[in-house]
Amino acid sequence: MAAMNLETPEINLTSLKQPQIHTLTQIQPHGVLLVLQEPDLTILQVSTNCSAAFGMPAEQVLGKSLEDILDTFQLEQFKSGLAEENLDVINPTKVWVRRKGDDYLVFDAIFHRSSDGFLVLELEPALTQENIPFLSFYHLAKASIGQLEATSNLPDFCQIIVREVRKVTGCDRVMLYKFDEDGHGEVVAEEKVPEMEPYLGLHYPESDIPQPARKMFLSNWIRVIPNSQAEPVELYPSNNPITNQPIDLTLSILRSPYSCHLEYLHNMGVGASLTISLMKDQKLWGLIACHHRTPKYIPYELRKACEFLGRVIFAEISTREEEADYNYRMKLAQVQTMLIEYMSQSDNFISGLVNHPTNLLDLADAKGAAICFNGHWTTIGRTPPETELNYLVQWLGKTVEEEVFYTDSLPLIYSDAERFKDIASGLLAIPISKRSYVLWFRPEVLQTVNWGGDPNNAYEVKETENNLRLCPRKSFELWKETVRLKSLPWKQVEVKAALELRKAIVNIVLRQAEELALLAQDLERSNAELKKFAYVASHDLQEPLNQVANYVQLLEMRYNEELDQDGKEFIDFAVEGVSLMQTLIDDVLAYSKVDLKGIEWELTDLELALDRALSNLRGRIGETNATITFDSMPTIVADGTQLMQLFQNLIGNAIKFQKIDEPPQIHIGVQRQEDEWLFRVKDNGIGIDPQFRDRIFVIFQRLHTRDEYPGSGMGLAICKKIVECHRGRIWVESELGKGATFCFTIPVGGRDSAKATLRERNHANGNRLQKNLFDRR
Repeated sequence: MAAMNLETPEINLTSLKQPQIHTLTQIQPHGVLLVLQEPDLTILQVSTNCSAAFGMPAEQVLGKSLEDILDTFQLEQFKSGLAEENLDVINPTKVWVRRKGDDYLVFDAIFHRSSDGFLVLELEPALTQENIPFLSFYHLAKASIGQLEATSNLPDFCQIIVREVRKVTGCDRVMLYKFDEDGHGEVVAEEKVPEMEPYLGLHYPESDIPQPARKMFLSNWIRVIPNSQAEPVELYPSNNPITNQPIDLTLSILRSPYSCHLEYLHNMGVGASLTISLMKDQKLWGLIACHHRTPKYIPYELRKACEFLGRVIFAEISTREEEADYNYRMKLAQVQTMLIEYMSQSDNFISGLVNHPTNLLDLADAKGAAICFNGHWTTIGRTPPETELNYLVQWLGKTVEEEVFYTDSLPLIYSDAERFKDIASGLLAIPISKRSYVLWFRPEVLQTVNWGGDPNNAYEVKETENNLRLCPRKSFELWKETVRLKSLPWKQVEVKAALELRKAIVNIVLRQAEELALLAQDLERSNAELKKFAYVASHDLQEPLNQVANYVQLLEMRYNEELDQDGKEFIDFAVEGVSLMQTLIDDVLAYSKVDLKGIEWELTDLELALDRALSNLRGRIGETNATITFDSMPTIVADGTQLMQLFQNLIGNAIKFQKIDEPPQIHIGVQRQEDEWLFRVKDNGIGIDPQFRDRIFVIFQRLHTRDEYPGSGMGLAICKKIVECHRGRIWVESELGKGATFCFTIPVGGRDSAKATLRERNHANGNRLQKNLFDRR
């Protein structure tokens, strides 16, 4: 839409165009307003026109209780309702006010509570002494709904609303005014007397209904001005005596309109107006605007009837709008499903988006699309040159912080886009990471918009008595505008589809990153172990060999012919060294064979693996009188041979480190957790000092000498490697003299489950992970 060039350095138009409505404390003269303090309902403020209603001036009304104005019987009728949070149940209440003798006036009493916590009572003259019965509302709605059933056209629905509301109110003109995404409005339906100028199809600038007024329409769904020429009435006193501040009358139905709005009505020739809010998804969708050329009072109950009618019919309009989009939504959902499937099956997500008959363009009804990932561009359809795309992405990175950005007028906010307006006047963009984007483009479409008056001259600024004020335009004649540098607008369903695609892409990129991270982790672990192995091979494993060589040389030199006692001792040393060398070599070879790639992933009955381990340990179990018990073992996806070795090492350790005077008692327990099995090997041995609980799993680390407990120090290191290659964890819980419990976990579904579990854990901490990987700031 055309921009209104109203800003000048000397004038703050924002403050003039957006007055603070809650500070306006004058009311319209057709009713009386009282500000009450609960619970005794003392009158704190009253409108100065109260003498006509109460027969006494405002000064005498202040300080009185509401019971002094209304009799006790009437108060009892609505006092219980005042205890409720929602006061709609008692609105309106018929009340009778005695002026003198038998002179009574009948009012519709409407209550609300102000934002500053005071009870506000508004009295409007009642045209009847009875409430409109429910059946009247029912028949009113039934007649209109009957017409809707025979109508499938959305504009016809809107026309039914304005026609029925005009029948009820008798106003000269009733319009249905719908807001567009830019904040401007359009008259989409109109019912009027023949002699009035038509406004149907005309657009009106956003400034005609400023933001404070729109906020008021959100909380106060009915707004009535019976006489646009009436002089406003002050409150007495002007400030609330308790807060010493003006009372907040935002929710008041009597509150006097802002002077600029009254002047706007005068310029349109409106003597009275009634406005009804139409809400959708807790947002202001539009308004029903009723205009009458002369003053006209519409009673509260009749206004509520119009609101009821508008809501009933508008609910049907909302349903029809959703039905109109249903087929398109289903089409986009199908496209989205296919794209996600293509991405999942492809080597990279980009080929899945562009290399199929159903591609990225179909998701947003675009003429061109581009993907920037890791500094490389992939395009489809009509797109700007790559150089322009690079500049555009730089601008997006500095300007946009949301998960999605869309505009149908890119050249108006990014001037360089005017160079390729015929390709990309419309842009829909989703960030994948800080420098990676998916972009959709739509070309410029020339449009003609019919305005009710020139939108570039919506206001005039006038200075009166050294004060600046805004004066609305006086002309509402048809004004045509040719709109350039704009594309067809993006629909919300298309924006939502793009957001869903973004989630899918991020998840796929995350999955690929996780798999690469796992591979890198495995590679790093393997490299580390190879380094350790090389170190051991070149140092520790050479030590026994050197020992053998040295003592054999001594034998040769000193006892060539025969051996005496020393010779035998040397031979013993040599044999011991060879034995130790063989043990070390065997353990190192066993350790090196434990590798992720060497695992045979298959369904494994752990009962069999445990039986094999116990069979291998049968001799040691018998020698030590060890008692071994175990829970029923599950069947899992794992390498049976390695888990047999794991059980054998842990049980063998428990037997080795027994107490001197107590036979070993060992129990192998198992427990199913959410996504893994938890195993415990518990013994009654000598225990481990907690400060060494990490050291014992390090290769060749020992807590005792070989004279105390034989072994190479490799057993627990092998256990740790087996568990980690199965994507599990291992640790020990122990204290000196109190036995030890070795715990380890194995994922329920094996390697694939371990990967999925890792993804789920990352997603559970998604905000932190995505911030690290895909932080856009």
